Amino acid sequence: MSTDPNAGIVRSSPLTRFRLAPNPGPMSLDGTNSYLVGVPGAGVVVVDPGPLDEPHLQALAGAGAVELVLITHHHSDHTEASHRFHELTGAPVRALDPAFCHGGAPLADGEELDAAGVRIRVLATPGHTADSVCLHLPGDGPDGSVLTGDTILGRGTTIIAYPDGRLGPYLASLERLAALGPATVLPAHGPVLPSLADICGKYLQHRHERLEQIRGALSRLGPDASVQAVTDYVYHDVDASVRGAAESSVAAQLEFLRS
Repeated sequence: MSTDPNAGIVRSSPLTRFRLAPNPGPMSLDGTNSYLVGVPGAGVVVVDPGPLDEPHLQALAGAGAVELVLITHHHSDHTEASHRFHELTGAPVRALDPAFCHGGAPLADGEELDAAGVRIRVLATPGHTADSVCLHLPGDGPDGSVLTGDTILGRGTTIIAYPDGRLGPYLASLERLAALGPATVLPAHGPVLPSLADICGKYLQHRHERLEQIRGALSRLGPDASVQAVTDYVYHDVDASVRGAAESSVAAQLEFLRS
């Protein structure tokens, strides 16, 4: 095992680096990107320490004095290691949901944090989950950057984790993020992307196209068609490994259309 404290850590923007956690899968893509935020030479803020993998956590802890840990949402591929990482570094762990905080207060929408020489603005972006947040770094390069958690992925599109997640709030969250313009997208899964506004536009288009498909399915199957029947109709070729995710998204879309 490498003793280099920067092993596996990649520069993602002027103020951020990330380390890919060893948890690839159908839902996590290549794995969880655990981000290190900070001015070069200063301490660091760690975003989403990820799975309970000791070498991964040791590498994050060795990349700089950890001042703060932030959580984008409660799913275990982001939070499983939170308590251990708090023990390892002594840094407070803060999330929107108090249940996922360790030694720190819950985050608040619109809150501005100053840590590791960086200004971080907390944006509540419910939809993927009810407790999803994005983290805006306005000073990160000429257009700033946004750590998007699972609200926006580096590849493909995210699921609406219904019933915790809801489509209506998700569409509103995408509109809110689009207003940030050409900021760099720093997703929790997949590669870094340019222009948040452009990505949000594509995501919104995709969601509205899916809604049209759901409307077509209901027209064919009847207005009271089940989630399973609509999933069979719309996602007839979906891989079995992500069937549950497809059903979750269909349930969210049906709730949106029927409410």
